[in-house]
Amino acid sequence: MGLQVKAGTTWSEVYAEATRIAPEGFDGDRLLNLGGGKWQRIGDPEPMISPVDGSELYGLPKIDAAQATAAVAQSGDEHQAWSQTPLAERKARVSGAVEAMTDSRELLALLLGWEIGKPWKLATADVDRAIDGATWYVEEIDAMLDGRRPLDGPVSNIASWNYPMSVLVHAELVQLLAGNAVIAKTPTQGGAACLTVAHALMAREGLPVSLLSGDGSELSEVLVRSPQIGALAFVGGRTNGAKIAAQLIDTGKRHLLEQEGLNAWGVWEFSDWEGLAAHIKKGFEYGKQRCTAYPRFVVQRELVDEFLATYLPVVQAIRFGHPFAVDNDDDELPELDFGPLISAAKVEELNERVTDALTYGAVPLYRGRVDHGRYLPGQDTSAYAAPVTLLAPPGASRLHHEEPFGPIDTIVVVDTEAELLSSMNASNGALVASIACDDDDTAHRLAAEVQAFKVGINKPRSRGDREEPFGGRGASWKGCFVGGEYLVRAVTQGGDDLLYGNFPDYIRLPQI
Repeated sequence: MGLQVKAGTTWSEVYAEATRIAPEGFDGDRLLNLGGGKWQRIGDPEPMISPVDGSELYGLPKIDAAQATAAVAQSGDEHQAWSQTPLAERKARVSGAVEAMTDSRELLALLLGWEIGKPWKLATADVDRAIDGATWYVEEIDAMLDGRRPLDGPVSNIASWNYPMSVLVHAELVQLLAGNAVIAKTPTQGGAACLTVAHALMAREGLPVSLLSGDGSELSEVLVRSPQIGALAFVGGRTNGAKIAAQLIDTGKRHLLEQEGLNAWGVWEFSDWEGLAAHIKKGFEYGKQRCTAYPRFVVQRELVDEFLATYLPVVQAIRFGHPFAVDNDDDELPELDFGPLISAAKVEELNERVTDALTYGAVPLYRGRVDHGRYLPGQDTSAYAAPVTLLAPPGASRLHHEEPFGPIDTIVVVDTEAELLSSMNASNGALVASIACDDDDTAHRLAAEVQAFKVGINKPRSRGDREEPFGGRGASWKGCFVGGEYLVRAVTQGGDDLLYGNFPDYIRLPQI
């Protein structure tokens, strides 16, 4: 018979459950926009396509600048009332929303699976991180707000599609706890239905949230520069981040701009290959569509043979395919390293980058086959990509200095520590990096010269949150550090108001 979609996880069943749980956010086969505390049938719907099988999911109604301007003004009015709401009530309402999301955990995860291609385990982890993180902030927020007060306007959130819950919704809940109204722009590539359900649950608790859909070219000016906006939080690529940074120059607004960087793993005087193998495998989660993925390995020449003996069996065993395909309905959902990429267009882009690198002289070490994935009979597989590994991407290729944001690894061979550091720092800053080295003193000496905010020693680093701050070096970050107290300080004001980050008064934090 072949594989089939597990009963209870088909898109029609998942969408029906979403409209049952949050009917106010849907109108038949189209979503609605949320502004001023009301769900509105505004905007021109455009069809959203699932990367899982190429099927049409729903219509995403994209509003124009005038409609966004009205929504921002309404959010400004909501902010004035919310900023005067006692902290105890804010905590109670946020806790109510978190409890409602907990009750709808499986639905939110299934929506993520269909909308952005996350396998079940990774989708539930995305939801759980939002829930667990917000719960922690509810418990810790009192001390963090000592001597602090809300901003003078709502926080505008423009985030990428890859972590709708654990990055976007999580940040919004903390911003709300701090006394700010929030505005979220729906990512145009995916996640809108999941965010619609989450924001419906938040709005029911009386939280001042807005959810607006539209193209960045149309809404960016409004969501970045409107005088009512108190701060901007952005997660995305360097090109769009640079445009937004330019828009912010004369505004003086608080900003947190998380941008991409070529995160690298340096291998120098190292021997724990079994331990490294486990890290390499985990690194392929979600097809490396993460800001903290490691697509670059810089390896000491005399270790290349041992590194490849470790690396190649791992990459050859990576499992990918349809997130909901099973042999029988009694089977558990498959444990895949990743499903589809976000779109067929992204696959084409990555293929072009590989071809470009090969044209300039890169050496193909491994090229997986898309048809080795797990699929339904005859399904559309245009958004799927198999892992690719290239040796020595030449300087003329984009893969030499840019993050691919997909399952493409590049390996650079070096002979000296200076070459190691130069190759690890090829992208002018990164969010994370790691050094694999047996000698602790040598590892820490090298780590101090790596242009990344977090540098792991014989282990990967992640975005993190709570007590641990997150930021970047060079062009990978602009604005305030986030995480724990730093996140709360970034969206509040008071006291000396010293913000840690890429500001003129920036004080460098110690490496973690």
